[in-house]
Amino acid sequence: MYAVSRSPASPPVVAMIGGGQLARMTAQAAIALGQTLRVLAVRSDESAAQVTPDVVLGSHTDLEALRQVAKGATAFTFDHEHVPTEHLDALVADGVNVAPPPGALVHAQDKLLMRRRLSDLGAPVPRFAEVTSVQDAIAFSEQVGGPAVIKTVRGGYDGRGVVLAADTDEVCSVVERYLADGVAVMIEERVAMRRELAALVARSPFGQGAAWPVVETVQRDGICVTVLAPAPDLSEELGSAASELALRIASSLGVVGVLAVELFETVDGQLLVNELAMRPHNSGHWTMDGARTSQFEQHLRAVLDYPLGDTSALAPTVMGNVLGAPEIPAMSMDERVHHLFARMPDAKVHLYGKEERPGRKIGHVNIVGGPAESMTSLRERAERAAHWLSHAQWTDGWDPHA
Repeated sequence: MYAVSRSPASPPVVAMIGGGQLARMTAQAAIALGQTLRVLAVRSDESAAQVTPDVVLGSHTDLEALRQVAKGATAFTFDHEHVPTEHLDALVADGVNVAPPPGALVHAQDKLLMRRRLSDLGAPVPRFAEVTSVQDAIAFSEQVGGPAVIKTVRGGYDGRGVVLAADTDEVCSVVERYLADGVAVMIEERVAMRRELAALVARSPFGQGAAWPVVETVQRDGICVTVLAPAPDLSEELGSAASELALRIASSLGVVGVLAVELFETVDGQLLVNELAMRPHNSGHWTMDGARTSQFEQHLRAVLDYPLGDTSALAPTVMGNVLGAPEIPAMSMDERVHHLFARMPDAKVHLYGKEERPGRKIGHVNIVGGPAESMTSLRERAERAAHWLSHAQWTDGWDPHA
């Protein structure tokens, strides 16, 4: 058995699988709470491994590595959802406090299972079908009578494993290629949407739930580039419906920790669930500076069954993701930060300690609104700041020496 009791002499140790930026920012929250975050990282130079002294090197597919990182931990949680379910079941049998539990997490690992379970719960989802042959895909395309989306059932993120097919010929080509490679796929209708939203909530083992304001997420090439918090021009009725839906999903699936419910707002004002993530999420990075309790602190509170924190927004906030530029600038990142602060002293920069590569998430910047600043102005400043940190170029041609 690995379960341990908590005492004043032994602060909690939370084990997190994955050494990426989510674990890095969770470690920062753990420090403030007097805790240690232990991470399972593949390499010692990974984002989270740079900032926590308690690192186990190994793979998330290696059961013995998972057991090593779980030993003595109060809770065992995730930077990503790719740990094999059978390994997690084995850890639970060992007495490990896996949060969220495997029976919940599998719905973030398997998109087809997720769609089926949400349908059973009465949650709104796009029309979908399992695909075991090209004929399955053709029949579905003819049924919906329009463009379709082919998704790998497992794996894939930031646009990977998702193909938007314009017509039946493209559907057949994509499905044939995936099935020939032995990859399980599903198909769903392409939704006529107004925009994408995200409802971020947290749930504790005790069953307490908390929801942050619903946000709008802006995607480019399948990657989130901007988050507007709260979502502009979202009616109170639709915002409440999105939060209530996310809290109901968290309760029904038995989620412990943070749950992000990515949503489509359709052109006729309806909500459809797109994806689930059972961990801190890109759509919640704004909470580090714009909410009373960040998603990272809240995730720790939830997996340790502490009372959850206040999720209210301090002010409207916009987050811009810093993505590696096609050509890495000659100017160092440190110098770029220096110039950004000279122009925008209120910018809150969060860098992940990652090597710059084209399209890679290497950080984010939050701009928290003042008393009279519009969301349009906030968005312009956040996107300009993120572009500067990525490219060392001001989108408006600003010259500090002019």
